[in-house]
Amino acid sequence: MTSPLRLMAVHAHPDDESSKGAAAMAKYVSEGVDVMVVTCTGGERGDVLNAAAQADVDERGLLAVRREEMAAAAAVLGVRHAWLGFEDSGYPEGDPLPPLPAGCFADLPVEATIEPLVALIREFRPQVVTTYDENGGYPHPDHIRTHETTMAAIDAAADPARFPGLGGEPWDVLKVYYNQQFTKARVEALHLAMVDADLDSPYHDWLTNWEDRPDDANVVTTRVIAADWFEDRDRALIQHRTQIDPDSMWFAVPLAFQREVWPTEDFQLARTRVETTVPEDDLFAGLREDAS
Repeated sequence: MTSPLRLMAVHAHPDDESSKGAAAMAKYVSEGVDVMVVTCTGGERGDVLNAAAQADVDERGLLAVRREEMAAAAAVLGVRHAWLGFEDSGYPEGDPLPPLPAGCFADLPVEATIEPLVALIREFRPQVVTTYDENGGYPHPDHIRTHETTMAAIDAAADPARFPGLGGEPWDVLKVYYNQQFTKARVEALHLAMVDADLDSPYHDWLTNWEDRPDDANVVTTRVIAADWFEDRDRALIQHRTQIDPDSMWFAVPLAFQREVWPTEDFQLARTRVETTVPEDDLFAGLREDAS
């Protein structure tokens, strides 16, 4: 008898789960896969990027509002959700960069951040975990620490000598993927489709800033067709009112264009303990027959 398929997605802040791999998660939920999103920090040092949410933040505080937003987004996607409980590090700016706030997520040593994630991995027992690459997707200190914490926790969760008092049997994650939803190739394809249709592309500035960026399409190993769930992704994203203005660039490209031009959400296979052949079209490639 096979065990149910389980996917864990580890993210830095509330809203990251809805902008990175959300349609793929919703697709897997619709197929009966058990999906858990883990959020490492509360996002309490983020900016309010939607003026319409400012009054609510002033009244209740950013942490409380973002927790509520996260619960709403998880409900839209149909996923379980868990907080690791660490303090947002903020995004340091300046030259030189200021020091990180003492005790924040990225200020703590990795050994101090992995224990709660090890506990969740052993309890939930995912065959597949998604997270960020070693650059964090972009160089936010919490994204980089999320990568470091996730990879170290996966190793520790499988080792019976590590954290023996946590409870739960050691668990070996079989496949690990990095989110690669914002490749230059995808942005260029959507941009050109908008231009060809005489529509205003939201990606002019992005591509100008990326002129010297190498073509990163070759990092993608796995393209999950998720076009039917793009609307669910957007509905989840818009729950994060403090971070997402409904009139912003996130919603400037019509869904019809996205479904036609780039109908997949893309990932990079970072580790596997099962036989698989790339390119893949499924995060569970090699696991469907026997996930036990």
